[in-house]
Amino acid sequence: VQLQASGGGLVQAGGSLRLSCTASARTSSNNGMGWFRQAPGKERELVAAIDWRGMSQYYADSVKGRFTVSRDYAKATVDLQMNSLKPEDTAVYYCAVARSSAGSISERAYNYWGRGTQVTVSS
Repeated sequence: VQLQASGGGLVQAGGSLRLSCTASARTSSNNGMGWFRQAPGKERELVAAIDWRGMSQYYADSVKGRFTVSRDYAKATVDLQMNSLKPEDTAVYYCAVARSSAGSISERAYNYWGRGTQVTVSS
């Protein structure tokens, strides 16, 4: 399984970024997907998750109303639209494939991980 996250970068507070995770269509189209992040000195945390149909989404409280997770089956991608970014959103962002069709909130439910992409939000 190959996952590739892209779209990170440096942005000013209040700005937007769109992350994209490209996965092997054969292995991920029937699986839930998640976006996680890890800031320096902190544990990795779930940011958003989406089920295999794209019908059910979960968001961490810290990003609700600002981030949107979506799936593009034609492109086999899972995107994370991040608006109104804050300095505390600065982290390395990872996408992951869940073992099941659900978008789980538990990190242990994910068994494939992509390389992270750095997001830096300046104040």
